[in-house]
Amino acid sequence: MKNRISTDAAPGAIGPYSQAIDTGSLVFISGQIPINPATGEIADGIEAQTAQSLANVKAILAAAGLTTDNVVKTTVFLADMNDFAAMNEVYAKTFTAPYPARSAVAVKTLPKNVSVEIEVIAAR
Repeated sequence: MKNRISTDAAPGAIGPYSQAIDTGSLVFISGQIPINPATGEIADGIEAQTAQSLANVKAILAAAGLTTDNVVKTTVFLADMNDFAAMNEVYAKTFTAPYPARSAVAVKTLPKNVSVEIEVIAAR
């Protein structure tokens, strides 16, 4: 079973992919960049960009009937690993123990030249 999840409360897919896919037991949320879905704007600074990326993740989780408590794995992509500590401060306010498993990697470039992209896997 593979069902598409979509919400206007998060930026729409800008390519041939879904915001999220629900398999029944797991929900896979595509990488969320810090686009404000209401304005199309991208905030300045890693803290604001991390907060917006996580707000987009939360909106998609809500569309699936889930919360951040359902998240079991995250992957954080950073354009600059020097932003790790600042990203981590914002990230830590979003999740509670037991924290999801996480990978954080630096990449050469992200879509729209943003500083951060976050994808998650959530369990029902």
